[in-house]
Amino acid sequence: MTEPGNIELSRYLPHASARVWAALTDPVIHAKWWAAGDVRASVGHRFTLDMGPWGQQPCEVVAVEPERLFACTFAAGVLNTTITWRLVPEGEGTRLTLEHKGFDLDAPMGKSAYEGMGRGWPGVIERLQGVLASA
Repeated sequence: MTEPGNIELSRYLPHASARVWAALTDPVIHAKWWAAGDVRASVGHRFTLDMGPWGQQPCEVVAVEPERLFACTFAAGVLNTTITWRLVPEGEGTRLTLEHKGFDLDAPMGKSAYEGMGRGWPGVIERLQGVLASA
């Protein structure tokens, strides 16, 4: 097996960590920039994200450090990946880092998802920035 595929992006957001945290963990705000689902910052919480044409994706929160770190499994039983958001205060704003790891590049579905999400995540983060700017 090859090394699992990892996607990592980092962006400066001119918003306080508390505001970025709310966008990551409040289901109403989350649905505006990524996907609808009962996301909550509670380790062990299981929820699904409505990914439209890609269906309902099961997730489970695996790590929470309020306003610092939020991690969940994504697409359990299908992709078996983990999404981790890290928030670091930077000046008047927040450095947000996304790591989406664990794609099986030897599996056709894993490779396809890795390529698609690698292209898609920058747009998702752009939508997040737009929601934060309009709030």
